[in-house]
Amino acid sequence: MAAESAQTLERGLRLLRLLADGKNGRTPTELSAELSLSRPVVYRLLTTLMNEGFVRRDAEGRVHLGFGVLVLAQAVQPLLRAAAVPTLRRLAEDVGATAHLTVAEGDDGLAVAVVEPSWTNMHVAYREGARHPLVKGAAGRAILALREGRDDYFVTEGQLQEGARGVAAPVTGLPWLEASVGVVTFGPLEESTGRRVRAAAAELAAALG
Repeated sequence: MAAESAQTLERGLRLLRLLADGKNGRTPTELSAELSLSRPVVYRLLTTLMNEGFVRRDAEGRVHLGFGVLVLAQAVQPLLRAAAVPTLRRLAEDVGATAHLTVAEGDDGLAVAVVEPSWTNMHVAYREGARHPLVKGAAGRAILALREGRDDYFVTEGQLQEGARGVAAPVTGLPWLEASVGVVTFGPLEESTGRRVRAAAAELAAALG
């Protein structure tokens, strides 16, 4: 019985991850094909998840994530912030630039943790809760690279704020999280900044994993 329950849970989580890819929902038939599950099994999963508010069906019968997922996401963000702040503080002090953790919300990036360096005369004021398209800025581009299975760091200039330079690397190895660690500054960046940002992203991935 325990093994059967674990299998049902695993299937339900796979279904939710599939719906979280930003596409315009799926029909039960499409879910059945993509998950390699029979339609009766998919319908049973959907019934349970709909009752709990984690999925919903639109007027055309397509299945989408439900608003119950938002409640979980809002509860996770403070935990992510608490885990990220020590790493971000070390990175900000080391590089001398504002460090941040950005997570994906659909096609946008959301800054959930920001730490400013204590010793610089000038730094970028980047607030927690700031949102921007993933296609703009180093943080978003690093997340898009993560979706493509690449572990690259990115350098951009002036894409989110005039005169600001950013470097970011994806947080890899966590299937449940699409995120990047980055720094942003108005000043010059040392050649080693990309390496340091990647190291911080790996450190955070290890802490969360």
